[in-house]
Amino acid sequence: MSECPRCVQLARLVAELQSQALEFQAEVKRLHSRIRDLEAKLNTHSGNSSLPPSANPPGAPKFPPKPPTGRKPGGQPGHKGHSRERLPVGRVDQVIEYFPDDCEKCHARLSRERGGNDPEPVWHQVAELPPVAAIVTEHQGHGRRCADCGHVTFGRIPAAIRVHAFGPRLAAAVVFLSSRCHGSKRVVAETVQTLFGVPIALGSISNLEAEAAAALAPAHIEAEKAVREAPVKNADETGWSVAGKLCWLWMAATNLVACFKITAGRGKADFLKLLGEDVAGVVGSDRWHAYNDLKLLNRQLCRAHLKRDFQKWLDRGGEGVSVGEAGLAAVKRIFELWRDFRQGLIDRPALVAAMKPVQEELRRTLEAQRHCADKKVALFCRKILAVDQALWTFTRIEGVEPTNNHAERTLRLAVIWRKISFGSHSDGGCRFAERILTVVQTLRLQKRNVINYLEQAFEASRDDRTIPTLLPIGA
Repeated sequence: MSECPRCVQLARLVAELQSQALEFQAEVKRLHSRIRDLEAKLNTHSGNSSLPPSANPPGAPKFPPKPPTGRKPGGQPGHKGHSRERLPVGRVDQVIEYFPDDCEKCHARLSRERGGNDPEPVWHQVAELPPVAAIVTEHQGHGRRCADCGHVTFGRIPAAIRVHAFGPRLAAAVVFLSSRCHGSKRVVAETVQTLFGVPIALGSISNLEAEAAAALAPAHIEAEKAVREAPVKNADETGWSVAGKLCWLWMAATNLVACFKITAGRGKADFLKLLGEDVAGVVGSDRWHAYNDLKLLNRQLCRAHLKRDFQKWLDRGGEGVSVGEAGLAAVKRIFELWRDFRQGLIDRPALVAAMKPVQEELRRTLEAQRHCADKKVALFCRKILAVDQALWTFTRIEGVEPTNNHAERTLRLAVIWRKISFGSHSDGGCRFAERILTVVQTLRLQKRNVINYLEQAFEASRDDRTIPTLLPIGA
């Protein structure tokens, strides 16, 4: 029996409609995913990405205000005060003494001689600047005319004197103002003229920077070697403009030494120029791919970066919500346990034991979502699972922190300088930047005086002597 033509026609129509419906469903799913991605980009801010707070869009959520505690403003009972440090006796130029004449209770006469029961005097120090003017020494070569031939002969000013117009300490101050204080050449010139009464040309400032770069070369090598050999260090990088071209400033730091290096790129080869081909020790960092060849057991991934990633998935919605919630809960617990460990409330074995259930719970959530329908969430889970060992190094090795905050704080000085100066304009400028940043940040970590060190470095370089060591005494 032949089929009804009308039925055949309807069957074809139904098949076409079903096919179109499937296409429409796929298109709706694709568009929904795209809308979610676009909304996620619009909702990107410093809390769920690597954006700094200064780059937050207008619609970024504000940090929630702290609930009122009901306490009065200021230091609370039991709070350790941070009063002004008393300068030692050798640093005090003048002492003015005040003595009581009569007892304020019974009005008896009091002796000015200190008795055995008398307390130490109370003190109040007042610091003041004297009129500051640079000491200017003028070298004069006198001329004498010969009575026999009439030729004039001048006394020769030594070449070692003529080669420099600024002494080591003034040179150190100029370099400090141009680097650590982020002053432009014109601002530095104005400051030197105003504070020290010495006019200085813009070209002279550049010449002093070049002299400093040459003098500090051994210190930079010293710091680079110390950082490379250190058992624990943190690393980070930031963009750096060189004559308008985007380059990169790399930095690695221990607790007491920091080293900076400017390279053309941001890849693995550029990172290895800083820490060497065979990277030693544990390196704390973010998850930038240049660090991927580091052994997982010798690597610590930044928990603060990971916290922002978990917040991103929570804000994005969909399949990523469970990952975001589990990740943020884990990060919260990790930082609580780390706080207790730092305060001595628990020891390292207790820290490791308490971290295990946190690690297992987070891993279960990532495993459950590693093949979910949202490809981006699934890819994120697989990537984190692949580097799981590098998330917990801080629990095993002394001196390793769970975040990369030390590197970011140390790098911050360079970031501010770059924003003000727009980077360097020559290879010589790059050498000055990486060497002065290395010296300044290393000395700051060691709480040593930068001006004093720079003065000694200028003196030693001009006398063809070895400059002082940049490493901590006894290192």
